[in-house]
Amino acid sequence: MIKTIMVGTREIGPGTPCFIIAEAGVNHNGDVELAKRLVDVAVIAKADAVKFQTFKAERMISQIAPKAEYQVETTGAKESQLEMVRRLELSPEAHRELDVYCREQGILFMSTPFDEGSVDILNELKVPVFKIGSGEITNWPLLEYIARKNKPIILSTGMSYLSEVDEALRVIYHTGNTQVILLHCVSNYPASPADVNLRAIQTMITAFNVPVGYSDHTPGIEVALAAVTLGACVIEKHFTLDRSLPGPDHRASLEPQELTALVQGIRTVEIALGHGWKKPAQSESNTIAVARRSLVAAQDLPTGTLIEKSMLVIKRPGTGLCPAMLPYIVGRRTRTTVSAGSLISLDMLD
Repeated sequence: MIKTIMVGTREIGPGTPCFIIAEAGVNHNGDVELAKRLVDVAVIAKADAVKFQTFKAERMISQIAPKAEYQVETTGAKESQLEMVRRLELSPEAHRELDVYCREQGILFMSTPFDEGSVDILNELKVPVFKIGSGEITNWPLLEYIARKNKPIILSTGMSYLSEVDEALRVIYHTGNTQVILLHCVSNYPASPADVNLRAIQTMITAFNVPVGYSDHTPGIEVALAAVTLGACVIEKHFTLDRSLPGPDHRASLEPQELTALVQGIRTVEIALGHGWKKPAQSESNTIAVARRSLVAAQDLPTGTLIEKSMLVIKRPGTGLCPAMLPYIVGRRTRTTVSAGSLISLDMLD
């Protein structure tokens, strides 16, 4: 059995409601007031958590680091990756302000740290869970540093082979921390549905026996909904106030009404998945009577008639003898007169 993981007061894993992370990321553009507006959107959408990113640009990016292709497409090629990311930092004070604001609004504050100092900032805020981005899957020192905080970890696995995920888990488990949730992911912004390979969710569930979710970068909400049907217990999705805003991630993000639709869609899918037992739904009871058929007398059958197949027809409603009983009815005699059009019942027969 896959164990569930407690994140604050929320249980995450098989058999629990999908944990929905509204990924604000850096779509605040370095403005804490814009970040608060993103929190408001996540609250209205009824997401379980809103997530940001915590970093000091100089600690994670060298001056020679190029931009990713999607970053060049969205922000141009003139500035370096370092210069771009500097503009997207939030100060420790801004993090504290956002944490308080999230508590006031009744939504869980989360953030992805990219360096040890950022881990410490979040730990001081007493975050109940650490989210680790896909780019850190081979950054074993950071994985170990986070794991030693002995808090639950949600680890994205974009760009990874199964063997690299296994190695990352070993690093984390070596610290004694086994509270890990994996997220399948394709690290492209936006990602093509053709690249998503959602069946990898089941592969990781089988391989590692841990809760597995999905971090979605495809346009729209359809792929994320499909992930829930394959067992994803966490869904993470970028969102923005407006896709036309400047910045690297707005283009691949949901707008507010789409985020709301995603949350509603996930809750509908969860209800629809049901318990897995094949049996009639209670709501079908009336339809069974109307849509199924019964054995019906095709003609008047006097008392003592030896019933032949030609004397019976199969018609609605389904409140009489089931047509499957036809072989057991043919060859029996009537004990009373049966009028044409009557539903056959056992008490009519010898």
